[in-house]
Amino acid sequence: MSERLEQLLVEARQHEAHTQKGQFVLIQLVEEILRSRTICRPLLGQPLSPVQTEIYGQVKAHLLSELSQKIDSYNLTQIPVRTWVSELRQQAFKKILDDQILKQLAREIQHLSPTQFRRHLLGELVEAILLSGRLSRPHREKFSSQFYKLIYEEAVVKTLAYVCKNINQYDPNRGQNQKFMNWVNFRLDRLVIESRREFSEPMAQNLHSLAQLENLPQPSSDFLLEQTKEYMENDPAHIFQQHHIRDRPDANFRAIALARFSGKSWEEISQDLGIKIPTLSCFFQKACSKFRGNFQENLDL
Repeated sequence: MSERLEQLLVEARQHEAHTQKGQFVLIQLVEEILRSRTICRPLLGQPLSPVQTEIYGQVKAHLLSELSQKIDSYNLTQIPVRTWVSELRQQAFKKILDDQILKQLAREIQHLSPTQFRRHLLGELVEAILLSGRLSRPHREKFSSQFYKLIYEEAVVKTLAYVCKNINQYDPNRGQNQKFMNWVNFRLDRLVIESRREFSEPMAQNLHSLAQLENLPQPSSDFLLEQTKEYMENDPAHIFQQHHIRDRPDANFRAIALARFSGKSWEEISQDLGIKIPTLSCFFQKACSKFRGNFQENLDL
């Protein structure tokens, strides 16, 4: 991909943006950049939905305008081409994914019957919410930055799962200013507090996720953290490595857990594996439940 992007960048610079040839090359460059998009992707060769088509068209137009203005000032030797276009793509989606377009996508999903395509659009909605940068950060001032990061990530995952399960309960005519993200952020606000309570529960009572080990209130928390991390790394019977997301042996319980232990966020793991956050989180939570007895039997929990 990088070679193709560089080729198109060089070619685009050889022509004036306002000329027919220059516009043609810029359009090719925009389409190449959007090949790596995480939303507005068709399902099994089906056409994009009306809202997907609108988002894609607006993002494409925005990128075309941005490239026309910035392509001559871009320095390939200072910033890798993939990094540069990735930032442009992210900024474009963040610009276009305002509350109104998110509401339109939610409304479109509500009118669909339970099908694979509806599930596909729910996944698109989740990614769109994340890309939009419109999730609030409630109660941030009440906790340390490290602890807040942990409970916030858990709360976000649960909020997005709630949106998927309860999208039909969303009423676009209710709430302050009738905004879609007000509905989402109201739930996030509550779940931040709930996640805080869960993190405070004793480990032995309920191991919801390994992330809880990162901030245990007990004096022995550092020992438990290192003990569990070492146990996951060794994986004596290879049970953690063998338990993975369907058709993705690399996305196994051991790899995901160790990534979390290393400090990676769900968003970073999602980008590394190319798997959406709800899928990762759902798999991880189920795996924690599946192996809870194993942890309690082999560790000093």
